[in-house]
Amino acid sequence: MSGPLDTGALTGLRVIEMGQLLAGPFCGQLLGDMGADVIKVEPPGKGDPMRDWGQGDEKVQWEVIARNKRSVTCNLRVPEGQEIARQLIKSADVLVENFKPGTLEKWGLSPDDLLRDNPGLIVARMSGYGQTGPYSTRAGFGGIGEAMGGWRYIVGDPDRPPARMGVSIGDTLCATYGCMGVLAALHHRDKTGEGQVIDTALYEAVLQVMEGLVPEYDRSGFIRERSGSILPGIAPSNVYSCKDGPFMIGGNGDAIFARLAKAMGRLELAEDDRYATHLARGANQTELDNMINAWTATLTIEEVDALMIEHSIPAGRVYTAKDMLDDPHFQAREAIIEVETQQRGKLKMQNTFPRFSKTNSGIRRAAPAYPGQHNAEVFGSVLGWDEQTLAENVEQGFL
Repeated sequence: MSGPLDTGALTGLRVIEMGQLLAGPFCGQLLGDMGADVIKVEPPGKGDPMRDWGQGDEKVQWEVIARNKRSVTCNLRVPEGQEIARQLIKSADVLVENFKPGTLEKWGLSPDDLLRDNPGLIVARMSGYGQTGPYSTRAGFGGIGEAMGGWRYIVGDPDRPPARMGVSIGDTLCATYGCMGVLAALHHRDKTGEGQVIDTALYEAVLQVMEGLVPEYDRSGFIRERSGSILPGIAPSNVYSCKDGPFMIGGNGDAIFARLAKAMGRLELAEDDRYATHLARGANQTELDNMINAWTATLTIEEVDALMIEHSIPAGRVYTAKDMLDDPHFQAREAIIEVETQQRGKLKMQNTFPRFSKTNSGIRRAAPAYPGQHNAEVFGSVLGWDEQTLAENVEQGFL
């Protein structure tokens, strides 16, 4: 743990997290990082499949997404387990779930019923296509939402099939919008006492960050295509090759480009009609990028970086995880911290975010080591169970 249990802007808020893998759990992580008491409900046995996710020799992704959470088990497929979940939710401020639409209703846990028991409850629902509409009952993963929301079509090189990011961006975007919805709903509840349901869909979360993609087509019939490492018309802004690796330069903007031309020892470029203005540079983007790349190829990353700093040009190294751990700026801001985990010992991971001047977020709890680690603690304090009641529920397969 890196801090006391009573820190964060959401201290005192109880969240029940139901669901698995990424969207619901990432929403729970965000709320927990800001101080909420997140009680994660896992199925008995293996628990959330995220426990086995990640790359490398050890699967450690769970240690990030389950931090600041307590784990309980509950068999939601039997009526007794559903009633236990109902009692937990009755004590909560927020329910986060990312089951297929209709699943809560099938279990007798529809939001309407839950809100009758707990009128101030906020229910954040995350799914592939939303709770309504002709596609709502379809199964949906993040990658499908990225494809439907327009992301996949425009990512990659133009002569190759659509590519993807190396992370599950559809899930995390949906979860982030779900978290935003919870915070807005809390504000509404503070004024009215009313809870409500938040409906977030993977494809709509992706759609929100697609900038002008839809109105560009609506107005002029323009369809954005894959453009590799550039944004068409925004130049120069690309990754260029140095002697010892790639380097990112964002030299678009007339004044910035003039400084870049000076840094290159090519002051005449800033006066050249082909490059002097934003529109001109966009029209000659490939030629300009090739010229800059020919220049960077004669220098090391360190040499180009020094010139960019000297001339105040937005630029930077293309970081790997190793680069992040070695970087003094990451260290100074504690963007990456070391957490004492229960299963892996000390483990470096990204810190909580964003930063607050008054209500510090932090990693108060390491990820639960096994499903149901906090059964006695949670069911005892929240539902008033004694050891015998807990043991009986375990024996009967309800937990």
